[in-house]
Amino acid sequence: MIHTEPVPGDIGLTQIPGPVGKFIEFGQWINGNGFKNYEHAFLVLPDEQLIEAEPGGARIAPLSEYEQRNVVYVCPATLTENQREAICAAAHRYVGVPYSFADYLAIAVHRFHIPAPGLRRYVASSRHMICSQLVDRTYLDGGVHLFADGRWPGYVTPLALYDLLASPPQA
Repeated sequence: MIHTEPVPGDIGLTQIPGPVGKFIEFGQWINGNGFKNYEHAFLVLPDEQLIEAEPGGARIAPLSEYEQRNVVYVCPATLTENQREAICAAAHRYVGVPYSFADYLAIAVHRFHIPAPGLRRYVASSRHMICSQLVDRTYLDGGVHLFADGRWPGYVTPLALYDLLASPPQA
């Protein structure tokens, strides 16, 4: 479900300009998500704040940092107020968790069925996360399992979130 005004528990999806955005876009394409302009995900928190995974580690920041950006806000249509509160509370556990570009590579290794011992554990780890993994993990910790397609925990990109929550249903 798409929101025009963000509320706590919503997922913000936006574009990252420049070479980093193109790198992430390529990584999402390699992982089977195609090309769309959503390379970054964050979670809306109470008090006009957000949490996002950044190269310096996950951080809480003012939501106003994205006022001038094209952001789509999404969430499951059945999300309750209690679930929103639990998700936002869970998010605070991940402040400072390091970002890991290597997670894109690990997700691609899994997609192409390349044998790699310990890969599932690495992708599922909460000791390093890309932005979409952080959002997916906070939802899971808050009692909401977003993906019911049998994917590994942590096997999620910003476009996977967009495709799940914002794309029109396939006929």
